[in-house]
Amino acid sequence: MEDNIAPQAATAVVCYFDPSCPFAWVTSRWLLEVERLQPIELRFRIMSLSVLNEHRELEPWYREFNDRAWGPARVCAAAEARHGNAVLRDLYTALGNRIHVARNKDIDAVVAESLDELGLPASLAEAAHTDAYDVPLRAGHQAGQEAVGEEAGTPVITVDGAGFFGPVLTSLPKGEEAIRLFRATRTLAGMRAFAELKRGRGALDFG
Repeated sequence: MEDNIAPQAATAVVCYFDPSCPFAWVTSRWLLEVERLQPIELRFRIMSLSVLNEHRELEPWYREFNDRAWGPARVCAAAEARHGNAVLRDLYTALGNRIHVARNKDIDAVVAESLDELGLPASLAEAAHTDAYDVPLRAGHQAGQEAVGEEAGTPVITVDGAGFFGPVLTSLPKGEEAIRLFRATRTLAGMRAFAELKRGRGALDFG
């Protein structure tokens, strides 16, 4: 490490994710890298771009994306309702590896393979095509919006209880770089005056 600053206690972090969002995927992998390197209390919660955008006029390609995104989010909501919050971490990883790394667009296959990998009931896949678990899905989504204080997409994270949209990353920071970014994020989270930082996005790199 470049300095000797370290948190005195594990920092509470919540990552609100839509499993179909590539930017949420990179941010979540960054937080797992931070968790590997220093103590943080990391928890995952589901939110939904499909819920966020369901009544908006969108470009055709983005409407198609949002319509397809219902399935994985609903399966995550069903799995959490039936097996507890802890199941989301591994289920998100299994889904994300197929959606974002393998670039598999066959959502039914992605869901079935992910459930099988984790030994979860295959019947959970049925949730992808129904609204049976939309109440908890919408509740999780609303919690993410309330954490930010306004409408926001993914990723949303909270650090020590302070929530905001981002950080949006186009590649995965590792090692010291991951820790430096987390320290900076924690610093901003602790400043009541901080509201927003933004710049243009480059191409995504999941490496």
